[in-house]
Amino acid sequence: MKRINEYKKLFGVEKEIELKALKKSYRNLVKEWHPDKFQNGDALQAEAELKSRQIIDGYHFLVSIAPETIADNLEAYTETITNSGIADYQHKGLLLEITFLDGTTYEYFGVTKQVYIKMINSNKLNRFAKRSIYPNYLYRKSKRTMEEA
Repeated sequence: MKRINEYKKLFGVEKEIELKALKKSYRNLVKEWHPDKFQNGDALQAEAELKSRQIIDGYHFLVSIAPETIADNLEAYTETITNSGIADYQHKGLLLEITFLDGTTYEYFGVTKQVYIKMINSNKLNRFAKRSIYPNYLYRKSKRTMEEA
């Protein structure tokens, strides 16, 4: 959640992410912080390189959790959570990463340790996830595949 809030603050997003406004903000930030804008040896050049990477990462991250993106990918997501079992899972902080048997991986944000413990102690992992994880947490498709997991 911290990561989401940092990126929203960077792009000036108040509530819900709108792709059109996000793209406009992204373009303006890239123009402002592009490393080529600064001369060699300029003190701000190194900062601009870091800032531009952060802007690019933030943009791609926010696009992946935007309501429009989620709506566009809802059919594939529903197919995965309905028909594929859980192959692997990891919990770090408030991030739960679930890899499915079909090879896709999704990240769920804001999953507390207590919910994670209930999940791993459940005798029916898929049923618990369908009732308590999938409908209740913001998610995005991760770039990881099952071979990497």
